[in-house]
Amino acid sequence: MELLVAYEQDPAGHNMAKFLSSKMTKDEDIFRGKNYDLTIISSPAISADWLEQKYHYDGFVFLSKHAAQSGELALTCHSTGNFSTAQFGGNEKQVAIPHPHLQKSYMQKLYQNKDLFSDFQVIIEATHHGPTALSKPTMFIEIGTTEKQWNDESLCNSVAKLVDQIMLEPIKKSPVAICFGSTHYPEKFTEELIHGKHALGTVMPKHALEFLDKKLFSHIMSQNKDAESALLDWGGLGPHKQKVLDLLNTTSLEVIRL
Repeated sequence: MELLVAYEQDPAGHNMAKFLSSKMTKDEDIFRGKNYDLTIISSPAISADWLEQKYHYDGFVFLSKHAAQSGELALTCHSTGNFSTAQFGGNEKQVAIPHPHLQKSYMQKLYQNKDLFSDFQVIIEATHHGPTALSKPTMFIEIGTTEKQWNDESLCNSVAKLVDQIMLEPIKKSPVAICFGSTHYPEKFTEELIHGKHALGTVMPKHALEFLDKKLFSHIMSQNKDAESALLDWGGLGPHKQKVLDLLNTTSLEVIRL
């Protein structure tokens, strides 16, 4: 069973949690459901590496706001981790175990209902921020991009309904791929996730590849044990293309250029 988690001071996350919990049974600090449980925490979600000291679940899904300097409206979903320093929660040079199949189900559901969100870009983000130390699969579902959207209960309820739907449906298993290259908002990887055959594990963008070395690569591989392939945004690898290829040549992963 999955645990959905929202930070009480995060308006978008709290609005989604409020909607979902209205149909659940409260048991101390946990809202109990048939297919998932939910909790609202008093500290930021990005720093919730402590969760397993208190809660034991098969995976963790964080409901959260999304912020961007561009101000472009977006509905996003991503795995967590830090490729260098830990500026926003978690530990440095540590990535969490991704939640590839649930992420694919959510993004496909979001795309199927995109007419409800015509003003929003539906796109994943590259792996970033904490928590990074949980031993079970972890992902963030986010509503962006300004306080207006975070406090829009109708919008938050609409997204929460889709979250509820995917949590109630059987999750289809797909071949898993680790991703390298592209920008923080990787359009090619999003396209593959929604329309292609692969579910996605860790997504390491071009701007983080300078930090990739044997130790970090080995760690990423260990956190993505189900991965069968590596997807490369071939035009978005920058000066580190050969380094990525050399590291992948030490594995049995199928390398696919996008």
